[in-house]
Amino acid sequence: MKIFSAGAGPIPTAARHGKGNTHMEYRFATESDLDLLADWDLQLIRKQGQENTMTFPDLRDRMRECLDRDCKAVIFEYGGEAVAYALYRQTVAEVNLRHLFVIREHRRKGIGRKAVEVLRDRVWPRNRRLTVEIPMENLPSVLFWRSLGYRDHA
Repeated sequence: MKIFSAGAGPIPTAARHGKGNTHMEYRFATESDLDLLADWDLQLIRKQGQENTMTFPDLRDRMRECLDRDCKAVIFEYGGEAVAYALYRQTVAEVNLRHLFVIREHRRKGIGRKAVEVLRDRVWPRNRRLTVEIPMENLPSVLFWRSLGYRDHA
């Protein structure tokens, strides 16, 4: 399934407010973040129930290659702790979000919503459409993106 926004622009107002104070800092990932990103990638694979046999070193190498080619990663910090990341590719027409991951103990606290808000308001160009590909059976992700005003696209 591919979910995408109706177009570029800010997130609908109803989706702009997380639970509580969700002031986050963000930064672009660097070489020193590869272990963290590979660990989170492994957690994401397990969370989604994917049949992926890649090892931690394989995932680290894959992340490095992606960042060296055409991907960018943004790490979100809340209260001085790294709590989430986004991995994306940007083209002339769109931004393709490959991963949005929030660590388990910070889920359902508005961190994901705030991360998307930060990306849309401060990181990504406003004239690009956002596309996100997720498996249909990942119902929590489907509901999350729909709650932000995104719609299904076959």
